[in-house]
Amino acid sequence: MEVFGYIGAIIMGLSLGLIGGGGSILTVPILVYLFSMDAVLATAYSLFIVGLTSLIGSFSHMRLGNIHWRTAIVFGIPSILTVYATRAFLVPALPDPLFSIGSSVIPKSLGILILFALLMLSASYSMITKGRSKVEPDPTKKKRFNYPLILGEGVVVGTITGLVGAGGGFLIIPALVLLAGLPMKQAVGTSLIIIAAKSLIGFIGDLNGHEAIDWKFLLVFSTIAIGGIIAGSLLSKHISNEKLKPAFGWFVLVMGIYIIGRELSHLA
Repeated sequence: MEVFGYIGAIIMGLSLGLIGGGGSILTVPILVYLFSMDAVLATAYSLFIVGLTSLIGSFSHMRLGNIHWRTAIVFGIPSILTVYATRAFLVPALPDPLFSIGSSVIPKSLGILILFALLMLSASYSMITKGRSKVEPDPTKKKRFNYPLILGEGVVVGTITGLVGAGGGFLIIPALVLLAGLPMKQAVGTSLIIIAAKSLIGFIGDLNGHEAIDWKFLLVFSTIAIGGIIAGSLLSKHISNEKLKPAFGWFVLVMGIYIIGRELSHLA
């Protein structure tokens, strides 16, 4: 199964390079189902992998001037602080099991996977409808930053990222377009640098000695994913982003339904 897991790493990187987001949502399922990793540890590893691949992916946007640094700081600081606090304090504090329903006990790992699957369903809807990818700010209006909403969105995204280990680009990009008035290209580039910073700093919150980190595995998996994102970026020049995104969205939808069905079947 590990061979399929590394193939999954390539697919994850390819999707990030081809469509600019969404691929990181595959990381936790790959680690849990193909590498038989505990869900809580998988979310920690996912933060490192997503953060590193997003950082590499942001370099080309830096060269092109597609990163709006003021927005990245305003959105990123509350997001970074929240994701770190979530990993360092909230996740360890969650009881295991979380709760029980009759004779069925809900362990922490199951709760996290169900939450992750629900996030996948939300992300798939965003990609299938393609509505968010068409949102653009009105160029005739003076750009005004809605700071309270940007800060609030940063906190929400940081908490979600900390809990499930996904980058949340499908949440960040619309927020940057609608609340900060950024053009789509700037929103994508700014989103990548925010995801990189909050994911890598969130991962630091796990370095508290409770879990042994397999650095060799992390670096091998991340290197393969980075190879995928570079290949995807090259292919994106010849393949339509808008045609690929809905197809990938349907795949994520099926994966989300599969995870919910599989995990809930264990309670039957």
